[in-house]
Amino acid sequence: MTFQPDGRSMAHAPPTTERYAEPLSYRPGELVRRHDEPIQVGSMLWVLTDPHKGHEFAYNRWYERDHYYAGCMVGKNNFAGSRWVATRAHRDQRLPAETGLDFAKDAGAYACVYYMLEDSHEDWLSWATPQANWLYDVNRGFPARTHYNTSTWRHEWRSYRDADPVLLELALDHRYPGMVAQFVQPGDGGVDAVDAFMADYLPGWFENSPVASMAQWSYIPLRDDKAEFVPVDERDAHRVLQLFFVEDDPANHWEAFEALVSDLGASGAGHSDWTAGFVATRMGTDDYIDQLW
Repeated sequence: MTFQPDGRSMAHAPPTTERYAEPLSYRPGELVRRHDEPIQVGSMLWVLTDPHKGHEFAYNRWYERDHYYAGCMVGKNNFAGSRWVATRAHRDQRLPAETGLDFAKDAGAYACVYYMLEDSHEDWLSWATPQANWLYDVNRGFPARTHYNTSTWRHEWRSYRDADPVLLELALDHRYPGMVAQFVQPGDGGVDAVDAFMADYLPGWFENSPVASMAQWSYIPLRDDKAEFVPVDERDAHRVLQLFFVEDDPANHWEAFEALVSDLGASGAGHSDWTAGFVATRMGTDDYIDQLW
């Protein structure tokens, strides 16, 4: 049974009184590529930035009071968003010792994740690119910040710890305390080998873990008329991005991610180019701005 992105049934959907009457029953750790729900995430925007030193207060307020909404959330088919922050302590934990990305291992205190509905990415991007350029044209940008990795990604699969989980589509609104982002460079076996490793590894790794879910994403190029300050790393096309949603500060459980990075590398399926923990910002507050450096 499948659904159009706006939720209209493309088949004979059961009444909602039936379809939501029983709990879900996923196998913990299985890779789920499709699920029987009208609302499905199809792509996401990932943003990693730093305010310039001395501008932390203004940056935090500008982003959540203006740009979070005007740059993303008011756009059509952008149905969820979230902000995340990495303190100095979180950035000191990042893996590996030498990043495979175009920026230093500890660059990027703030991350944002936004969801777009399935099959709506091009329409969203056709709105978002001119919108971002217009905001800067009318002096609603913030030049005292550095973009390290701003990119869009297609949902490939997700995996859950629990049989009846918080769905990936709800994860941003669930407001998990923590998130871990991991860029993975596949080995000679390509993405299929990474998928096979994760399918074998996750059931045991999830057990008794504070990690409730994770999702894997593949790269979608930005438009040529993107804002000039947004960097492009051509190597992203050969990577996958994995996001892990954590029920605690990931710094308190970092040994689990150290083991994942080590075991992935030892498997030959791929290796981490960058693994980084974040905690959720507290919207409407200036929390964490004194802990960035």
